[in-house]
Amino acid sequence: MVAPLMPKATSVWLIENTALTFDQIADFCELHALEVQAIADEEVAVGIVGIDPMSNGQLTKEEIERCEQDSTARLEMAAAKTPRPSPKTKGPRYTPIAKRQERPDTIAWLLRHYPELSDAQISRIVGTTKTTINAVRDRTHWKGANIAPVDPVDIGICSYEELLTEVQLARKRKARADARAAKETAKREREVTKAEALAAVPLEPAGAVNPYQEHLPMERPGPPLPPVAETDLPGIVAEEPASPPAGQDEDAAGDAAPLDEVSTGTEEAPAAQQPGAGADGENEEDRDEDPRPA
Repeated sequence: MVAPLMPKATSVWLIENTALTFDQIADFCELHALEVQAIADEEVAVGIVGIDPMSNGQLTKEEIERCEQDSTARLEMAAAKTPRPSPKTKGPRYTPIAKRQERPDTIAWLLRHYPELSDAQISRIVGTTKTTINAVRDRTHWKGANIAPVDPVDIGICSYEELLTEVQLARKRKARADARAAKETAKREREVTKAEALAAVPLEPAGAVNPYQEHLPMERPGPPLPPVAETDLPGIVAEEPASPPAGQDEDAAGDAAPLDEVSTGTEEAPAAQQPGAGADGENEEDRDEDPRPA
């Protein structure tokens, strides 16, 4: 719940002009009930002029009457009729003019006591630029001879909560980076150890017998397969005859039988001639009986 403007002055007016209980007024003004009672007894806030919360639109008359009838009810802030200003966008940190000359001193203090802070974090804390931070770090700043490290919290440039938040964030980031680097180093060491162990294993000499080789079948079990005749192989392709050697007569080469006439051993043999039959199949007796020309 949003507190009203000038809570003590508002509580003074509510005590003097309404029948609300101290608890109701304390809850609305975000004060303690004993403090409201002290204001009513004029022990606290003496001389404060009361402010009407209805005049500035914080309360309505109906809301006050509702809570006067019920002591357990609590006042609720009225909705604002005027538009609220838009919140200011986040921009560069403002540093008072009187303290701008002390920013190099605060940068030097942060670099000395919290080296884990990044340049962006120092810029957020102090409200400066990375160029100034690098100049102070490298001791090339124009005020380098007169820089005296000063805590930025002591001179009011930042609050302790802001500094603590940035330091905790930087330390968490550094711890993650260290853990990642340690993991990579351990992995690299394991790889080196494995490589050294493999290099230390002696190589097997030439002709060495593998101890597991005796368990492998070296030959086909059972009787050997019978040889296959060439004539039984299907699709035998006859080779072309080799060219005759130099100096051999062409007629001798031509006497060679053509490839088509070469018997493969599978063709049927010619039928045997009957005794007394000629080449044309006729008997000699028939041939003698034939008339011969005179």
